[in-house]
Amino acid sequence: QVQLVESGGGSVQAGGSLRLSCAASRYTHGIKCMGWFRQAPGKEHEGVAAIYASGGSTYYTDSVKGRFTISQDNAKNMLYLQMSSLKPEDTAVYYCAAKTFWNGDCGDILSYNYQGRGTQVTVSS
Repeated sequence: QVQLVESGGGSVQAGGSLRLSCAASRYTHGIKCMGWFRQAPGKEHEGVAAIYASGGSTYYTDSVKGRFTISQDNAKNMLYLQMSSLKPEDTAVYYCAAKTFWNGDCGDILSYNYQGRGTQVTVSS
């Protein structure tokens, strides 16, 4: 099984930046896609960004395009989410996720079969 551990959350003022990290371990060679999803208070889970494990193609939900950047370091089994120009509506628990099955693309983040415990991001106005 894949284990995922997030870090890097915290509190920041609107317009600020944060970088989330996710360390993956165990069965990492089976990962097809990695991504981030979030859950804001009182709201449903929302897929935020994803990247193909082989590198290259990325996916972003419309609300974060141009502000968030997903990247990975396969040699270190690390996934990152650089968040800039943060808004209060970005406040949520952010989860790292991984998919070890292939069904055509990496955009279906909420269907990934592994996730971490989450890290809180709070953006104040």
